[in-house]
Amino acid sequence: MSARLLGMASLALLAACADQSVIERASDPRAGFGFVADGAKRSTGANAAWAQTSAEVAANEARAKALVAGKTIGAETAIQVALMNNRGLQAAYAELGLSAADLWDVALGPRPSLEIGISGIGEAGLARSLEAVVTGAILDLATQKPRTKLAETRFRQAQMVALAETVALAAETRRAWIDAVAAFEASALIGRAQGTAEAASELAAELGRTGAMNRADQAREHVFTAELAAERTEARLEAQLAKEQLTRLMGLYGTGIDYYVPDRLPSLPGRKPGRSDAERLALEHRTDLAIAKLELEAIAQQYRLDTQTRRLSSADVTAGVEIERSDSRETEVSPVLAVGLDIPLYDAGPLTSRRGALEYSRAAHALAQQAVNARSEARSAHAAVTGTYNIARHWRDEVLPLRREIDREALKSYNGMLTSTFELIEDARDGLEAQLETAKAKAAYWRAESDLKTVIWGPIPGGEE
Repeated sequence: MSARLLGMASLALLAACADQSVIERASDPRAGFGFVADGAKRSTGANAAWAQTSAEVAANEARAKALVAGKTIGAETAIQVALMNNRGLQAAYAELGLSAADLWDVALGPRPSLEIGISGIGEAGLARSLEAVVTGAILDLATQKPRTKLAETRFRQAQMVALAETVALAAETRRAWIDAVAAFEASALIGRAQGTAEAASELAAELGRTGAMNRADQAREHVFTAELAAERTEARLEAQLAKEQLTRLMGLYGTGIDYYVPDRLPSLPGRKPGRSDAERLALEHRTDLAIAKLELEAIAQQYRLDTQTRRLSSADVTAGVEIERSDSRETEVSPVLAVGLDIPLYDAGPLTSRRGALEYSRAAHALAQQAVNARSEARSAHAAVTGTYNIARHWRDEVLPLRREIDREALKSYNGMLTSTFELIEDARDGLEAQLETAKAKAAYWRAESDLKTVIWGPIPGGEE
């Protein structure tokens, strides 16, 4: 009976070490995802979804298709679809789940392992030995709290990584949408100019047949039409590839790719954009800075843990009871504490302390540099959004109106037979270039505006971190 009580006492001691509050949080099937979902809503305006079953995956796919099927979608819709349907993001959320499982495992505390041996004693072989051994308990008990604290830090870090992946995907999706719409807008502009050029080319051919235009002048006008055809083909290909990139980020395939994007980007806002507090917000919200801070915290916890367990780090610890049973049914109980210790040839304490100090120093310097980079990126993004706005507005308000005035006067002169078809074509070419540059400047502004939103929460995807 005393052996049973000792075994039960050992199990009770191990169970008492478990932190029930941590276990409850970590064992939740969606542990930590509430933090990610809230952060995603604040940073992107979209609702993130974590699909853990095939039914949930199918439901998300159905919702995604319903949002885009046969519709012309905006950037916000594209981001929403990506956050619920991109499988790469779902893999990142699974990593969060694995971190929660690790925390759960540590929080449960040490669990006994039973080693049962049966052996014969004497010629009759009737004696039997039953051993119930609790292994590793001393080391686990000694380090339970610090190991749980370190696992919690790693779990918080995994939450931040999952949020960072969400923000990055939203930024990539917004940029892909801008690129696709800008490409379709350029294609449409070239298409309209191509119609005018083809009419002028036909007129040049007719004048050539009547002898009113020589072959050299005809060739000059035909080549403009041919060049426009090549440019439009290239623009169509660029638009197709840009849309395919958007489709990929949204996780769509099959019949789900039957959607459209607008044929032009939104007009410039009426007021100069930008956030003078972008630098401060970046320091407050950047996920990469939060991850680096948690890494610094984890290193500190890890090496404090090493210090606490240094004396036992090389030990093979076994604690438990041994129960001898013979054929006479008499029982003898002997408490056992067996420790096998490999004595090191040197003192590892200074080495461990030195390694910990260097690891901490490295992480601290890396964090400091990341903070410098974040502030610089925020200032650069603010400068870019205000600068591109000024450039785009200049093209829209100054250059393009002048080009249109030139086109109108050129057409009047052509109708009055004061200028040649060749001069009209040259003016049309210049007018098209002005329209394309205006559209390009507008696209650059919207990309910069997207980057400014992103840089507050994390590094710009594809940029320097």
